[in-house]
Amino acid sequence: MTVTLEEETEVFFSFDQKELAKKVIDAALKAEKFPFEAEVSLFLVSLEEIQELNREHRGMDAPTDVLSFPLIAYESPGDFASLEQEESNFNPDTGEAMLGDIVLCADKVCEQAKEYGHSKEREYAFLILHSMLHLLGYDHMTKEDAAVMEEKQRKILEQMGILRDASAPDNLPAGPH
Repeated sequence: MTVTLEEETEVFFSFDQKELAKKVIDAALKAEKFPFEAEVSLFLVSLEEIQELNREHRGMDAPTDVLSFPLIAYESPGDFASLEQEESNFNPDTGEAMLGDIVLCADKVCEQAKEYGHSKEREYAFLILHSMLHLLGYDHMTKEDAAVMEEKQRKILEQMGILRDASAPDNLPAGPH
């Protein structure tokens, strides 16, 4: 697995961002039984940068917490059966499936961790996991789809031991993305 991390803004986290990102990405791939080695790019950006990307790609002129840019289109979420049929899904140098890019707003990680009453580490992990599920074909456009994603997120973070503070409210949204 290859995880590329680019900090395009100053980041002041007390944890190793790349190491935690790798753990979360690996946990998502294992939970979904992804059958290939994979590569993911992660960009940590400022409020201004994510707002610009959100405006450019989604027509929403507001900052958001995370944006996902999948490189693979799936027939249905988590269905990897037809992946091998497209050579363009794989890096010719490494043979890894190129899942896509995660653009994470470092400022929003801090803001939302405080707002939701949990650690920056937990918020960072949650947002990467949320984005990974998008890179694996999941979405939350309907109530049913949102419920599927929320349950997957809860289970994977629980398995990783990354839990909400017991005093924090449950079922808080990840924010617009």
